[in-house]
Amino acid sequence: MVRTLSTYVFVRRRLTPALLTDIARYSVTAVEIFCSRAHFNYQSADVVREIAGALRDHNLTLHALHAPSERDFNLTHESSTPLSISDPERVRRLEAVDEIKRALDVAEYIPYRYLVQHMGSSRDVADERHFDAAFSSLEHLRIFAKERGVTVALENTPGEVATPARLRQFITDTRLTDLRFCFDIGHAHIGDGVVASLEPMREFMATSHIHDNHGTKDEHLLPYDGTIEWKSALPALPPKLPLVFELKELPAYADPAPTSVVLSAARTAFDRIERALASPEEES
Repeated sequence: MVRTLSTYVFVRRRLTPALLTDIARYSVTAVEIFCSRAHFNYQSADVVREIAGALRDHNLTLHALHAPSERDFNLTHESSTPLSISDPERVRRLEAVDEIKRALDVAEYIPYRYLVQHMGSSRDVADERHFDAAFSSLEHLRIFAKERGVTVALENTPGEVATPARLRQFITDTRLTDLRFCFDIGHAHIGDGVVASLEPMREFMATSHIHDNHGTKDEHLLPYDGTIEWKSALPALPPKLPLVFELKELPAYADPAPTSVVLSAARTAFDRIERALASPEEES
Protein backbone atom coordinates (compact mmCIF):
# COMPACT_ATOMS: atom_id res chain seq x y z
CA MET A 1 0.00 0.00 0.00
CA VAL A 2 1.38 3.39 -1.03
CA ARG A 3 0.78 5.74 1.89
CA THR A 4 -0.91 8.71 0.24
CA LEU A 5 -2.10 11.75 2.21
CA SER A 6 -4.23 14.60 0.97
CA THR A 7 -2.95 17.99 2.06
CA TYR A 8 -6.58 18.85 2.79
CA VAL A 9 -5.72 18.00 6.40
CA PHE A 10 -3.62 21.19 6.40
CA VAL A 11 -5.84 23.27 4.11
CA ARG A 12 -5.98 26.13 6.62
CA ARG A 13 -2.19 26.44 6.47
CA ARG A 14 0.07 27.42 3.60
CA LEU A 15 1.71 24.44 1.93
CA THR A 16 5.46 24.94 2.33
CA PRO A 17 8.61 22.87 1.83
CA ALA A 18 8.86 22.62 5.64
CA LEU A 19 5.36 21.13 5.86
CA LEU A 20 6.19 18.60 3.13
CA THR A 21 9.36 17.73 5.07
CA ASP A 22 7.20 16.94 8.12
CA ILE A 23 4.80 14.87 6.01
CA ALA A 24 7.65 12.77 4.60
CA ARG A 25 9.02 12.12 8.11
CA TYR A 26 5.82 10.29 9.04
CA SER A 27 6.13 7.51 6.44
CA VAL A 28 4.00 9.19 3.77
CA THR A 29 5.32 8.51 0.26
CA ALA A 30 2.74 10.26 -1.93
CA VAL A 31 0.41 13.24 -1.65
CA GLU A 32 -2.73 14.66 -3.17
CA ILE A 33 -2.52 18.45 -3.05
CA PHE A 34 -5.73 20.37 -2.43
CA CYS A 35 -6.00 23.39 -4.72
CA SER A 36 -7.02 26.45 -2.79
CA ARG A 37 -4.87 29.48 -3.40
CA ALA A 38 -4.44 30.30 0.29
CA HIS A 39 -3.07 26.78 0.82
CA PHE A 40 -1.31 26.15 -2.51
CA ASN A 41 -1.15 28.99 -5.01
CA TYR A 42 -1.20 26.88 -8.14
CA GLN A 43 -1.31 30.07 -10.24
CA SER A 44 2.21 31.09 -9.12
CA ALA A 45 5.04 29.51 -11.11
CA ASP A 46 7.45 30.33 -8.27
CA VAL A 47 5.26 28.53 -5.70
CA VAL A 48 4.80 25.51 -7.96
CA ARG A 49 8.55 25.25 -8.62
CA GLU A 50 9.25 25.50 -4.88
CA ILE A 51 6.80 22.68 -4.11
CA ALA A 52 8.20 20.61 -6.99
CA GLY A 53 11.66 20.91 -5.46
CA ALA A 54 10.43 19.89 -2.01
CA LEU A 55 8.60 16.85 -3.39
CA ARG A 56 11.74 15.82 -5.26
CA ASP A 57 13.99 16.35 -2.23
CA HIS A 58 11.87 13.99 -0.11
CA ASN A 59 11.01 11.42 -2.81
CA LEU A 60 7.32 12.29 -2.47
CA THR A 61 5.14 11.43 -5.45
CA LEU A 62 2.37 13.83 -6.45
CA HIS A 63 -0.45 11.34 -6.96
CA ALA A 64 -3.18 13.87 -7.69
CA LEU A 65 -4.42 17.41 -7.40
CA HIS A 66 -7.87 18.15 -6.04
CA ALA A 67 -9.44 20.75 -8.32
CA PRO A 68 -10.45 24.07 -6.72
CA SER A 69 -14.05 23.92 -5.53
CA GLU A 70 -14.63 27.38 -4.03
CA ARG A 71 -14.51 30.84 -5.58
CA ASP A 72 -12.80 32.23 -2.50
CA PHE A 73 -10.85 30.47 0.19
CA ASN A 74 -8.83 31.94 3.02
CA LEU A 75 -7.20 30.53 6.11
CA THR A 76 -10.23 31.11 8.35
CA HIS A 77 -13.24 30.05 6.32
CA GLU A 78 -14.46 28.53 3.10
CA SER A 79 -16.61 30.63 0.81
CA SER A 80 -20.25 29.65 0.52
CA THR A 81 -20.03 30.18 -3.24
CA PRO A 82 -18.96 27.06 -5.16
CA LEU A 83 -16.82 27.05 -8.25
CA SER A 84 -18.85 24.62 -10.34
CA ILE A 85 -18.33 23.08 -13.76
CA SER A 86 -22.05 22.25 -13.81
CA ASP A 87 -23.27 25.82 -13.27
CA PRO A 88 -26.03 26.51 -15.81
CA GLU A 89 -24.90 30.14 -16.02
CA ARG A 90 -22.35 30.14 -18.85
CA VAL A 91 -20.17 32.95 -17.49
CA ARG A 92 -19.79 31.27 -14.08
CA ARG A 93 -19.22 27.87 -15.66
CA LEU A 94 -16.47 29.19 -17.92
CA GLU A 95 -14.89 30.90 -14.91
CA ALA A 96 -14.75 27.51 -13.20
CA VAL A 97 -13.26 25.83 -16.28
CA ASP A 98 -10.58 28.51 -16.61
CA GLU A 99 -9.62 28.14 -12.94
CA ILE A 100 -9.37 24.36 -13.25
CA LYS A 101 -7.18 24.73 -16.33
CA ARG A 102 -4.76 26.77 -14.22
CA ALA A 103 -4.56 23.86 -11.78
CA LEU A 104 -3.98 21.43 -14.67
CA ASP A 105 -1.06 23.57 -15.82
CA VAL A 106 0.78 22.50 -12.64
CA ALA A 107 1.58 19.29 -14.57
CA GLU A 108 4.01 21.31 -16.69
CA TYR A 109 6.20 21.51 -13.56
CA ILE A 110 5.12 18.49 -11.48
CA PRO A 111 3.77 15.40 -13.25
CA TYR A 112 0.70 13.87 -11.61
CA ARG A 113 -1.83 11.24 -12.65
CA TYR A 114 -5.27 12.48 -11.60
CA LEU A 115 -7.23 15.67 -11.17
CA VAL A 116 -10.00 14.94 -8.66
CA GLN A 117 -13.02 16.94 -9.74
CA HIS A 118 -16.39 17.72 -8.15
CA MET A 119 -19.19 17.71 -10.72
CA GLY A 120 -21.61 19.82 -8.72
CA SER A 121 -22.28 21.25 -5.29
CA SER A 122 -24.34 19.66 -2.53
CA ARG A 123 -27.02 22.29 -3.15
CA ASP A 124 -27.59 21.40 -6.82
CA VAL A 125 -30.67 19.45 -7.80
CA ALA A 126 -30.60 16.72 -10.44
CA ASP A 127 -31.64 19.07 -13.24
CA GLU A 128 -30.68 18.31 -16.85
CA ARG A 129 -29.21 21.80 -17.12
CA HIS A 130 -26.51 20.84 -14.62
CA PHE A 131 -25.61 17.68 -16.53
CA ASP A 132 -25.53 19.55 -19.85
CA ALA A 133 -23.24 22.18 -18.32
CA ALA A 134 -20.98 19.48 -16.85
CA PHE A 135 -20.77 17.78 -20.25
CA SER A 136 -19.74 21.03 -21.93
CA SER A 137 -17.08 21.62 -19.26
CA LEU A 138 -15.68 18.11 -19.18
CA GLU A 139 -15.65 17.65 -22.92
CA HIS A 140 -13.07 20.44 -22.96
CA LEU A 141 -11.27 19.75 -19.67
CA ARG A 142 -10.59 16.07 -20.35
CA ILE A 143 -8.73 16.98 -23.56
CA PHE A 144 -6.84 19.81 -21.86
CA ALA A 145 -5.88 17.37 -19.07
CA LYS A 146 -4.87 14.57 -21.44
CA GLU A 147 -2.46 16.90 -23.23
CA ARG A 148 -0.70 17.30 -19.86
CA GLY A 149 -0.69 13.61 -19.01
CA VAL A 150 -3.53 13.94 -16.48
CA THR A 151 -6.82 12.03 -16.18
CA VAL A 152 -9.91 13.73 -14.72
CA ALA A 153 -11.46 11.66 -11.90
CA LEU A 154 -15.00 12.64 -10.90
CA GLU A 155 -15.73 12.32 -7.17
CA ASN A 156 -19.01 11.16 -5.65
CA THR A 157 -20.16 14.01 -3.42
CA PRO A 158 -23.15 14.73 -1.15
CA GLY A 159 -26.25 16.03 -2.93
CA GLU A 160 -28.27 14.94 -5.94
CA VAL A 161 -25.92 15.56 -8.86
CA ALA A 162 -22.83 13.46 -8.13
CA THR A 163 -24.24 10.31 -6.57
CA PRO A 164 -22.50 7.12 -7.70
CA ALA A 165 -25.46 6.07 -9.84
CA ARG A 166 -25.74 9.46 -11.54
CA LEU A 167 -21.99 9.64 -12.19
CA ARG A 168 -22.16 6.26 -13.91
CA GLN A 169 -25.22 7.31 -15.89
CA PHE A 170 -23.40 10.49 -16.92
CA ILE A 171 -20.50 8.45 -18.34
CA THR A 172 -22.94 6.18 -20.17
CA ASP A 173 -25.02 9.01 -21.64
CA THR A 174 -22.11 11.26 -22.68
CA ARG A 175 -19.72 8.46 -23.73
CA LEU A 176 -16.87 10.35 -22.07
CA THR A 177 -15.31 7.01 -21.23
CA ASP A 178 -11.82 8.42 -20.73
CA LEU A 179 -13.04 10.02 -17.49
CA ARG A 180 -12.44 8.11 -14.27
CA PHE A 181 -13.92 8.11 -10.77
CA CYS A 182 -12.57 8.99 -7.33
CA PHE A 183 -14.49 6.87 -4.83
CA ASP A 184 -15.03 8.86 -1.64
CA ILE A 185 -15.84 6.29 1.02
CA GLY A 186 -17.01 8.86 3.58
CA HIS A 187 -19.46 10.43 1.12
CA ALA A 188 -20.71 6.95 0.23
CA HIS A 189 -21.33 6.23 3.91
CA ILE A 190 -23.64 9.24 4.31
CA GLY A 191 -25.37 8.36 1.03
CA ASP A 192 -26.47 4.88 -0.04
CA GLY A 193 -23.76 3.05 1.91
CA VAL A 194 -20.26 1.97 1.00
CA VAL A 195 -20.91 -1.36 -0.72
CA ALA A 196 -23.98 -0.17 -2.61
CA SER A 197 -22.12 2.92 -3.81
CA LEU A 198 -19.13 0.95 -5.02
CA GLU A 199 -20.89 -1.04 -7.72
CA PRO A 200 -21.94 1.80 -10.08
CA MET A 201 -18.45 3.31 -9.88
CA ARG A 202 -16.30 0.19 -9.90
CA GLU A 203 -15.59 -0.06 -13.66
CA PHE A 204 -14.17 3.49 -13.88
CA MET A 205 -12.70 3.75 -10.38
CA ALA A 206 -9.08 4.96 -10.39
CA THR A 207 -8.43 6.58 -7.02
CA SER A 208 -10.17 7.16 -3.68
CA HIS A 209 -10.65 9.31 -0.61
CA ILE A 210 -10.45 7.45 2.68
CA HIS A 211 -11.99 8.96 5.83
CA ASP A 212 -14.75 8.22 8.32
CA ASN A 213 -17.89 9.83 9.74
CA HIS A 214 -20.98 8.94 11.78
CA GLY A 215 -23.31 8.63 8.79
CA THR A 216 -24.94 12.07 8.99
CA LYS A 217 -22.36 14.70 8.03
CA ASP A 218 -19.04 14.95 6.19
CA GLU A 219 -16.65 14.90 9.14
CA HIS A 220 -13.45 13.58 7.46
CA LEU A 221 -12.44 11.64 10.56
CA LEU A 222 -9.63 9.13 10.84
CA PRO A 223 -10.63 5.60 9.81
CA TYR A 224 -12.25 3.75 12.72
CA ASP A 225 -13.23 7.02 14.46
CA GLY A 226 -16.71 6.96 12.88
CA THR A 227 -19.26 4.28 11.99
CA ILE A 228 -18.02 2.88 8.68
CA GLU A 229 -17.76 -0.91 8.89
CA TRP A 230 -14.15 -1.14 7.73
CA LYS A 231 -14.08 -4.92 8.15
CA SER A 232 -16.55 -5.26 5.28
CA ALA A 233 -15.69 -2.06 3.39
CA LEU A 234 -11.97 -2.69 2.82
CA PRO A 235 -12.32 -6.12 1.16
CA ALA A 236 -15.00 -4.67 -1.14
CA LEU A 237 -12.57 -2.11 -2.61
CA PRO A 238 -10.67 -3.04 -5.79
CA PRO A 239 -7.37 -4.57 -4.60
CA LYS A 240 -5.09 -2.12 -6.42
CA LEU A 241 -7.13 1.02 -5.75
CA PRO A 242 -4.92 3.85 -4.38
CA LEU A 243 -6.10 4.72 -0.87
CA VAL A 244 -5.77 8.48 -0.30
CA PHE A 245 -6.39 9.65 3.26
CA GLU A 246 -8.45 12.87 3.09
CA LEU A 247 -8.78 14.07 6.68
CA LYS A 248 -9.64 17.24 8.56
CA GLU A 249 -7.49 18.60 11.35
CA LEU A 250 -8.29 16.90 14.62
CA PRO A 251 -10.86 18.95 16.56
CA ALA A 252 -9.87 17.47 19.90
CA TYR A 253 -6.56 19.31 19.91
CA ALA A 254 -5.43 22.92 19.79
CA ASP A 255 -6.52 24.93 16.77
CA PRO A 256 -4.49 24.45 14.71
CA ALA A 257 -3.32 21.12 16.04
CA PRO A 258 0.46 20.58 16.21
CA THR A 259 1.69 19.12 12.93
CA SER A 260 3.28 16.20 14.76
CA VAL A 261 -0.03 15.29 16.41
CA VAL A 262 -1.92 15.31 13.09
CA LEU A 263 0.71 13.28 11.27
CA SER A 264 1.23 10.82 14.11
CA ALA A 265 -2.50 10.10 14.16
CA ALA A 266 -2.50 9.66 10.37
CA ARG A 267 0.46 7.26 10.57
CA THR A 268 -1.34 5.18 13.19
CA ALA A 269 -4.39 5.01 10.91
CA PHE A 270 -2.22 3.96 7.95
CA ASP A 271 -0.74 1.21 10.13
CA ARG A 272 -4.19 -0.04 11.09
CA ILE A 273 -5.52 -0.05 7.52
CA GLU A 274 -2.42 -1.94 6.36
CA ARG A 275 -2.94 -4.55 9.10
CA ALA A 276 -6.59 -4.88 8.14
CA LEU A 277 -5.73 -5.37 4.48
CA ALA A 278 -3.13 -8.00 5.37
CA SER A 279 -5.31 -9.87 7.87
CA PRO A 280 -8.95 -8.76 7.49
CA GLU A 281 -10.23 -11.39 9.91
CA GLU A 282 -8.15 -9.90 12.73
CA GLU A 283 -9.28 -6.26 12.48
CA SER A 284 -12.64 -5.05 13.74
